[in-house]
Amino acid sequence: MIQLPYSTQFIEENDIAAVVEVLQSSHLTQGAKVQEFEEAIAEYVGARYCVTFNSATSALLGAYAVAGISENDEIITTPISFVATSNMAIALGAKPVFCDIKMDGNIDETLIESLITDQTKAIVPVDFAGKPVAIETIKEIAKKHQLLVIEDASHALGSDINHKKIGSYSDMTIFSFHAIKPITTGEGGAVVTDNEAFAQQLRLFRSHGIVKKQLWNSDMVSLGHNYRLTEFAAALGLSQLHKLDRFINIREHLGRYYDERFKNQPFFSTIAISHREQSARHLYPILLAPELHCAKEEIFTELQECGLGVQVHYKPIYQNSFYKERFGEQRLPNTELFYKSELSIPCHQKMTIADAEYVAETVSKVLERFAHRGCSI
Repeated sequence: MIQLPYSTQFIEENDIAAVVEVLQSSHLTQGAKVQEFEEAIAEYVGARYCVTFNSATSALLGAYAVAGISENDEIITTPISFVATSNMAIALGAKPVFCDIKMDGNIDETLIESLITDQTKAIVPVDFAGKPVAIETIKEIAKKHQLLVIEDASHALGSDINHKKIGSYSDMTIFSFHAIKPITTGEGGAVVTDNEAFAQQLRLFRSHGIVKKQLWNSDMVSLGHNYRLTEFAAALGLSQLHKLDRFINIREHLGRYYDERFKNQPFFSTIAISHREQSARHLYPILLAPELHCAKEEIFTELQECGLGVQVHYKPIYQNSFYKERFGEQRLPNTELFYKSELSIPCHQKMTIADAEYVAETVSKVLERFAHRGCSI
């Protein structure tokens, strides 16, 4: 039985009380709590506007739509992400062009420019595991080619570069409030931006394209959807947001323990976080040595049997059947190597250092045993 998941929500009594208060109020949706949550997120990350959605997937769709991404357009993005990052571009008729990655899981910014065509509309980097991408360089490339930067920061609420928060760099940035993200609303997401026109269009997109006018009168001015966040979800998110820095500090403490404990490990390596970066530490990835790649499934199973809810982030998006059928076979060397190597081990705010010690000891012993016995598959 799994005792320590790789990540999990941390709900406390005051979170529950905040939700109950809204449940006992007059408005379960379209009240004041969503706006309060949006204003708090915008202030936290240093953006002018925040528009919440019922998931990060719908937030991505909204961002792509208001950016004008449509049939025959292209976005340049990473194959190491959850499929929603590229799926929502496809939903609008666009094509994702996958750029290879670096061995920290983030898009290789040095390869982006070679992929730009006349059809390219946006660069969509992902802050893998919470580690910031090279966003300043990506912005320079985008400016040179008159492209938008739409940053999928689903892992990275609270991350920063030189104390400047992720969410304050790109034309639009998407955050996720899924249960195991840095804070949670259950499901939920948001787009932050400094662009007033984008913010106005996003609000229309998430709520049927309707503008309320006077008394009962309203006007549908554009095609929209119902992607609204509920009031009680916003109440939970607002309560959680007040704890975000505490949660990240715990994750950082655990991450630094692992960093030190795993120094010079012969059977796997870790991903370094620069002194100028703060990672939200949504994940703690380790990279298996090449001689262990062939035993990865066995290692995964044994670690789970030891109570560690390890996971792999991610199968390259282009390896999914849908993508093969639509876009053909693809191979990117670093992406393939990273996928063979990556394993996410437990690191979250419910854990103690004693838990981390158990994780470190178990991982080290299991991998050493497999390394010494060689491949059995």
